[in-house]
Amino acid sequence: MISVNTNQGAMVALQTLAKTDRDLSITQNRVSTGLKVSSAKDNGAIWAIANKMKSDVMAYDRVIESNERATALVDTGLAAGESIMELLNEMKGKALAASQAGLSASAQSALNADFVQMRDQVTSIIANASFDGANMVSAAVANAVSLGDAAGGNSITVTGVNLSLGGAVVTVAAASDVASAANATTALGLVNASITNLGTQLATWGAGAKRLDAHKTFVGKLQDALNSGIGSMTDADLSKESAKLQALQVKQQLGVQALSIANQSAQTALSLFR
Repeated sequence: MISVNTNQGAMVALQTLAKTDRDLSITQNRVSTGLKVSSAKDNGAIWAIANKMKSDVMAYDRVIESNERATALVDTGLAAGESIMELLNEMKGKALAASQAGLSASAQSALNADFVQMRDQVTSIIANASFDGANMVSAAVANAVSLGDAAGGNSITVTGVNLSLGGAVVTVAAASDVASAANATTALGLVNASITNLGTQLATWGAGAKRLDAHKTFVGKLQDALNSGIGSMTDADLSKESAKLQALQVKQQLGVQALSIANQSAQTALSLFR
């Protein structure tokens, strides 16, 4: 039916064109952002899940930062302990030599001077073994390193230990010397005990440092897995979107042309009255 009041063809063409425009707008947005779900209105459920996962990824960034600080502090403690171990090994040699009978006074004095210098160096190492205000080996601080794991229910703890002279680990006293054979024998016993104790402590710290490294690696892999999951839910397949964009652009042009043709149908009525 030809009518100037109602143009059914134009209405259908207009509705089709409007839908094409909406689809084209969605596709263009996906192409420009690279996302098929960029806001809650695209897909509320997927957006909420992805947003929660993104917050987890950001939280793990903070865990990694804390892990790096903890690792640095433990490494500083290990470096101090290893340096003290080197000194103890040298002090053992001096004490052993000084405990021998028949040494001249000058030789005994020289060995004692070396021993005392090494002994005092232990204190200097401890005083300088700080990282960001924390010290794992000082009697005054002896900080522990504690790091919450990725699950949030457990923690990794590396306990600081006092390595000061005369303590439970380094039993060499602040006044120990090898000025005589008798003193050297006493000092040798203390040095041997210190070497054993410190070796055990360094092994414990080494295991803690290894666990921190393993935890950092795990959190990094966990972040990668989460990012991959987020991407699979929200990322747009640009090859498909590119093909769809071209098809919609053609469809839009055809819709405009169809609407133009439908709008001209009313002109047909004039020819009936000529």
